Amino acid sequence: MLIQILGTGCPKCKQLAANTEAAANALGLHYTLEKVTDIAQIVSFGVMTTPALVVNGQVKVAGKVPDVQAIKGLLT
Repeated sequence: MLIQILGTGCPKCKQLAANTEAAANALGLHYTLEKVTDIAQIVSFGVMTTPALVVNGQVKVAGKVPDVQAIKGLLT
């Protein structure tokens, strides 16, 4: 599973990455976490507000930081 965090490295982006890692680990998933900070790449996903969570190429959430429990639902 490829999980991507889209954002420039702001505190919300870091929190989304931490929550996502916690959720994936709690579920026992085998995943690769990639942080995408290039604005052109972020826009190529159709995302205009960061942070955003992308799972296997599909944008799951943008512009907010869901808690660990909500992210578990997005990853399954």
